Amino acid sequence: MSSKTWLITGASKGFGREWTEAALERGDRVAALSRSAGAFDDLAAKYGDAVLPLQADVTDRAAVATAVQRAVSHFGGLDVVVNNAGYGLFGTVEEVTEQQARDQLDVNLLGPLWVTQAALPHLRARGSGHLIQVSSIAGVYSLPGLGLYHASKFGLEGFTASLAAEVKAFGVKVTLVEPAGYATDWAGPSAVHAERSAVYDDVRAAMARPAGKRGDPGATRTAILRVVDAEEPPLRIFFGPAPLPLIKQEYAARIEEWERWDDVSRAAF
Repeated sequence: MSSKTWLITGASKGFGREWTEAALERGDRVAALSRSAGAFDDLAAKYGDAVLPLQADVTDRAAVATAVQRAVSHFGGLDVVVNNAGYGLFGTVEEVTEQQARDQLDVNLLGPLWVTQAALPHLRARGSGHLIQVSSIAGVYSLPGLGLYHASKFGLEGFTASLAAEVKAFGVKVTLVEPAGYATDWAGPSAVHAERSAVYDDVRAAMARPAGKRGDPGATRTAILRVVDAEEPPLRIFFGPAPLPLIKQEYAARIEEWERWDDVSRAAF
């Protein structure tokens, strides 16, 4: 199988770092994008021109366009574009501030949009390529206390499903990766927490549960390589064993409720 050229956002840690290293280790090339200068010095020393460190904020559309063009110019094209940059915003819908809400959507929803828009003309021109959008199990069901995070991931899922249908005829493949809980910075240093209101203490108490096992981000290396190497990759794939049984229950409950109210739905037409 021929080597691939990747562009990965949020490549300095978590899934982004793991997948950057996995790609480089097998002889691929990676344009590794992060907000942090010097985040890839060790990789550049080890892999030389096979890695192109890029510094940009995904919320800056112009900077994203420049970074994508630099990657294309450096490597001569792109095969895989991974929108991985993102973070979690913890707080009830009432608690989050306007700025927190805007920042969450800017990074998790609009950031992938800007990268996608910048990369697509190059992929279309080649008649090939694979866009990987890192969503979450939080993109297919919701929990209290993460409303704006869910909004960002549901939005990502929505535009990506449309995108997949729009670009299929151009030979461009699209996949939503929906991880379960992993030991990344998502709930740690990268997280933002809204100021808590005491009126929601009971809601938080009801949701509190012992911390379960969190997945090892390194364990996703083989999975992501199988996805990008597949002749017919999935539009959606869970990473981790927990999501599928949970989502089966969630969707069964939705269908049951829709059917229970179907007479009202029909009367409304």
